[in-house]
Amino acid sequence: MITTNITNFRKDIYKMTENTIKFNEPLYINTKEGNAILISEEEYNGMIATLELMSNKTMKDKLLDGINTSLDECISEDEVIW
Repeated sequence: MITTNITNFRKDIYKMTENTIKFNEPLYINTKEGNAILISEEEYNGMIATLELMSNKTMKDKLLDGINTSLDECISEDEVIW
């Protein structure tokens, strides 16, 4: 994560915002009143999708089951019917 202060962010807001979007790297901005994080829309949408999936107990259980499944128990990619 890249860190900057509000003064430097204000000076170069366009480039820093473009880099956040282009490289999908969050920007941590320090201010006297507190801190903020700038993220790309793609990153934001991914976080929201993850929160929605994990807030659904059935889907959460299926995802965790998949994560904990050994690769030996999975079918090969050529066997997947798309």
